[in-house]
Amino acid sequence: MTFSFSTIEIRVLGCLIEKAVTTPDYYPLALNALILACNQKSNRNPEMQLDEKSLVQTLDRLRFDHQLVWSVTVPGHRGPKYKHGLLERWQLTAPQLAVLCELMLRGPQTVGELRTRTERLHAFNTLADVEATLQELINRPDGAMVVKLPREPGRKEPRYAHLLAGAVASAAPRAESPPEPAGRPVPGDAEHLARMEQDLAALKVEIETVKTQIAEFRKKWE
Repeated sequence: MTFSFSTIEIRVLGCLIEKAVTTPDYYPLALNALILACNQKSNRNPEMQLDEKSLVQTLDRLRFDHQLVWSVTVPGHRGPKYKHGLLERWQLTAPQLAVLCELMLRGPQTVGELRTRTERLHAFNTLADVEATLQELINRPDGAMVVKLPREPGRKEPRYAHLLAGAVASAAPRAESPPEPAGRPVPGDAEHLARMEQDLAALKVEIETVKTQIAEFRKKWE
């Protein structure tokens, strides 16, 4: 099996996977909530500014061409809501889906980065558990979904990338980090701050979803 999803299609699928786990009370996602999720500033690489038209077109391709997204009607909600069907279509386990989701949302990452960043989707006990899951995605009988990239010069650990957009031609070197200024938080603090930013972004999506639902409820009774 080979894949050729567009960057926007991968973003939409990744967001649906993420929100199904992190905000289950608001899943399936309304169109406005999905736009906010795709355009989040945190936990996204690259950042995007998708509009409603491009998102609807992408959802139609994922629904009718790929059959990976479903449109559902929710009582009390005027517009359709959307959910993914990757678990059933690709026969993925929860750990596999968590790793794949993180690669879809943030691009190539090391085993350590994946273990930290998948914590809200699936709790891996050890780095070895993450590596085992990556190997399962690499060795899938119907075609690899993940590839191990060559180790970059100056980096101790190799990174892994998804193959949903096709083969990865080469590992693009990341820019070197600038020298740390005095008073910068230690790595542990920075990691904690990143998690807080992710939680805040998720909370903003939930708030906007609730606002949309309240507005629709008011229109219904006006």
